[in-house]
Amino acid sequence: MKKSQLDLRNEPVGSLLWKMSLPSITAMLVMAFYNFVDIFWLSRLGPQTIAAVTIAFPIQMLFGGFGVGTGVGAGSFAARMFGAGDNEKANQTAGQIIFLSIFISSVVIVPGLIFHDEILKLFGATAEILPLAREYFIVYLFTTPFLIFMISAGNLFRAEGNPNYSMYALTTAAILGAVLDPFLIFGLGPFPELGISGAAWSAGISQLVTCVVSLWLFMKPTSSYHIRRAHLAPNLPVIRAIYRVGFPSMVMNFVISIVLTFYNHILGSYGPAAVATLGIIFRVQGLIIWVLVGIGHGVMPLVGFNYGARLYGRLIETVKVAVKYAGILTIASCAFLQVFADPLIRIFTKDPEVVAIAVPALRIFALSLPFAGANFTWISMFNGLGKGVISMSLLVLRDVVLLIPLLVLFSMQFGLAGVWAAQPVSNACLFLGALYLTKREFRSFPAVSPEAPPGK
Repeated sequence: MKKSQLDLRNEPVGSLLWKMSLPSITAMLVMAFYNFVDIFWLSRLGPQTIAAVTIAFPIQMLFGGFGVGTGVGAGSFAARMFGAGDNEKANQTAGQIIFLSIFISSVVIVPGLIFHDEILKLFGATAEILPLAREYFIVYLFTTPFLIFMISAGNLFRAEGNPNYSMYALTTAAILGAVLDPFLIFGLGPFPELGISGAAWSAGISQLVTCVVSLWLFMKPTSSYHIRRAHLAPNLPVIRAIYRVGFPSMVMNFVISIVLTFYNHILGSYGPAAVATLGIIFRVQGLIIWVLVGIGHGVMPLVGFNYGARLYGRLIETVKVAVKYAGILTIASCAFLQVFADPLIRIFTKDPEVVAIAVPALRIFALSLPFAGANFTWISMFNGLGKGVISMSLLVLRDVVLLIPLLVLFSMQFGLAGVWAAQPVSNACLFLGALYLTKREFRSFPAVSPEAPPGK
């Protein structure tokens, strides 16, 4: 291991998980801060602007899904290759994310430019919201290659035991985006007033800079990757290995996008204030979710490395410690949101109609958090094991089999309160399914790991 890297094999599990997760948590919190800033400035343009960005959000999830799928697959495969001592395969994996970022983006951007209105209507845009949503979406389309590469690079940094590199890259994107937002939205100083499209320009510029930073970090002497020109050429066996884990993760993001589309269509019948509420709730609760994502980012490469090195005791201990940390965080966060829902919502909007809808909505939505901590950890574990199909199946169970039908049924029976209640009910069911599969997975491991350190 290079000096700046963590010793994934021998360092005590608790401190190692903290060191692997903390940089990602820090980066995720900075990203959450950027999302706060983004929606804070956009809310100054009115509830319809928030609603327009909320309509575009599932499309962003769709695009981000390509990055998540590519990154999770590449990170999982590279971590297992490092654990098995096959560094050349890890280098080939790193080279493929550059090719895949460019190739996937070319497939996405062209139809988006041609059929933008049809796509936005499909994702829930009403006639009232469509012009603003179009203005935002067309600019955001061109950020796709930067988004895919940025997400993928972060996973590869963690796979080699350099989580700080991922933190540096994502923090760069978030801070730059937060700074640029008010200048490009309102035209401060020498900048043009771009309105809602200014937020998209801000995201694109910050992601481009982050890609440059990521490439520079890959080239540093402390990196375990040594990417040569030959590694950039399409390598079908490596691509298949990436998407064996990555494709299910990609599908999971696509499923989330479908769920958000259902939300948009159902909430659209209640007016722009209800759609805007969803956007605000996602930003507020996203602060906690991003931390859980950060913990999952620490879990996945540790699980992958320990599985590749056959250190099953360390693997199990890593997962249990992560579930404990995540559980403490989410239970405390749920209690906090029950008490402070009203002042939190008023940070983003003073519109009385939005406040009246959003405060009870946030309190109901927050009830899903105590289940979410363990769910994120277990799904990250299965991704680290290279069993992305199990992760995908769990998310499909929650979102397609349970959440979408509950959204329709509960909205018919209980109105807006039912729309929000569907989320905690479906997350509780996911918790039970994931708990059963995790216990079954642990029982399948050999009782004794060869040369395994105690991990205390």
